[in-house]
Amino acid sequence: MILEIADIHIQPGRQSEFDEAIQHGLRTVLAQARGVRGWKVNKGLESPERYILQVFWDTLEDHTVGFRQGPLFTQWRAIVGPYFAEPPQVEHFTLVGKSA
Repeated sequence: MILEIADIHIQPGRQSEFDEAIQHGLRTVLAQARGVRGWKVNKGLESPERYILQVFWDTLEDHTVGFRQGPLFTQWRAIVGPYFAEPPQVEHFTLVGKSA
């Protein structure tokens, strides 16, 4: 399993709108993507315009090829993109260890 971490900074004062938009996008678009196993979204306390999106994928290619190069990505960006203050920083990780 691959963990995608997206560090998202949105425009100031649009948090409540973005909270709704990202939830809508996750439920209606990302949930359709091949290889998606789940997600988590966290909002910053000290930096309320900062969000951390974690998406769990079966493979790296499910995200980088299947999703990013397919029609669902365009739909996803149409929902969440208008709120971005800058392009999100995205990285991928593999699990080394975890607690019980």
